[in-house]
Amino acid sequence: MKEINLRNFRIGNNQPLTLMGGVNVLESEELVMQVAEKFKIITDKHNINWVFKGSFDKANRSSIDSFRGPGMEEGLKLLQKVSSTFDCPVITDIHEPIQAKSVSEVCEIIQVPAFLARQTDLVVAAAKTKSIIQFKKPQFLAAHEMKNIIKKCSEAGNNNITLCERGTSFGYNNLIVDTLNFQILKDLSFPVIFDVTHSLQLPGGLGNAAGGRREYLKDLAYAGISQNIAGLFLEAHPDPDKAKCDGPCALPLDLLEPFLVKIKELDSFIKDQEDLRIN
Repeated sequence: MKEINLRNFRIGNNQPLTLMGGVNVLESEELVMQVAEKFKIITDKHNINWVFKGSFDKANRSSIDSFRGPGMEEGLKLLQKVSSTFDCPVITDIHEPIQAKSVSEVCEIIQVPAFLARQTDLVVAAAKTKSIIQFKKPQFLAAHEMKNIIKKCSEAGNNNITLCERGTSFGYNNLIVDTLNFQILKDLSFPVIFDVTHSLQLPGGLGNAAGGRREYLKDLAYAGISQNIAGLFLEAHPDPDKAKCDGPCALPLDLLEPFLVKIKELDSFIKDQEDLRIN
């Protein structure tokens, strides 16, 4: 089972929890620094391995009128400030092959979005940076099909891969999370992360934007963490109802500490259990 070194910790399905947490889109420097500081204080206090997450461009918004972000140049400056100020690794998405090199100079993890994970040129460009590459599982793929994406990345010379479950399309405007997918993804021998935030989406559910079900965030996060996986992907916001993207799925920032305390407890409990294999 592959494990990945990242600064002073390891990302792995049998390693302590890795939290990829932050904001959905880089709305403003003030908000980003506020959220990052909160994550830093809490993860240091509770000894949780943390990677800051923030997107410089939300390129797949439902509506042309939706806020997309500050763009790559300004976004990378802000991500670099977060990394330097809070001494943390950072992760962000890329959408075009030309973005890979510049992003890799700031971010230790490059994320390939779910809708783009089969784009060969994008996968290869990301792989050639030698950064850690996180692939979101497309909503339209079966978990076992991720082996084809892994092969593209591996043949481009990069095996530093994490796989991220984020739900599966279920009819119109709905996603479901099949917990068997966690085990199928683990069988591909790479660390598995659960994006609980986007698994709560109702894609296009508001007509011109995604809806969401953040009232179920805790329960869905528990279900994912119970599967003995590497970590959790989580977005928070001081006022989710005013967030510029995916507010209906975001955790209110003032609930972050009690939420993470319970998540860490469950992660530790699960990983302390004797491994019982059934063949």
